[in-house]
Amino acid sequence: MANDFKKGPIDTDIFISHTHWDHIMGFPMFTPSFIPTSHIRIRGPVSYEDESLEQIFGSQLTYRYWPIRITELSAHIEYDQIKETSLDLGGGLWVTTKYLNHPILCLGYRFEYRGKTIVTAYDNEPFRNLFPTDPADPGYDEDAAREGETAVKEENEKLLRFFHGADVLIHDSQYTAAEYKKHLGWGHTSFEHAINNANKAGVKKLLFFHHDPNRTDKQLEKLEHDYQQRIAGKTSMQVMMAREGLTVEA
Repeated sequence: MANDFKKGPIDTDIFISHTHWDHIMGFPMFTPSFIPTSHIRIRGPVSYEDESLEQIFGSQLTYRYWPIRITELSAHIEYDQIKETSLDLGGGLWVTTKYLNHPILCLGYRFEYRGKTIVTAYDNEPFRNLFPTDPADPGYDEDAAREGETAVKEENEKLLRFFHGADVLIHDSQYTAAEYKKHLGWGHTSFEHAINNANKAGVKKLLFFHHDPNRTDKQLEKLEHDYQQRIAGKTSMQVMMAREGLTVEA
């Protein structure tokens, strides 16, 4: 993309999954925002009604954090707060959004173009019943437990439909199954869950994403090899680690 910047301004859409710091903190260094006549549309969800997407991005561009304010950026920038929806981006490109399970509002994106589909689920945890299901639990309520199970099943099935038939699915997989048990409610999932869901949904290529920052590249390479071996001969789906500079052919 750097070569494109040198040729002049750009006209583009940027879709963000959510506004957690690790997903937006690169914006102050985003070269096109400093190029006059660039036209950038930033689209994404906002969790609290008293905040706008522009305010959230602008909070990074204050003197306590950065020497340039948002009003000083040269590009023409629009901010579009979106929910679950479908958008026609023109030229045959469509995007459909789906809420994921994360501590704040978070969207997955399904991009469809000329018969090819790429889906993102960058930060996502399996939906689970938050009501006690053990009758011996003091807080147990039979009706609440049953309704919780029904709601969880429906939400997880919606995700499978959202992933269905994707040529490429980029899915959260921060933990192994054993590690995930210690991180319930953190908003991330396991390699095993990502593999199972993708396989059920008929995904062709699964990219593991949102790596645990404590892992080294060698550890990630070993995990990639181990999971590839586990599914070998059981499915035609390909699995690989998402990595900087990776190009995937759909």
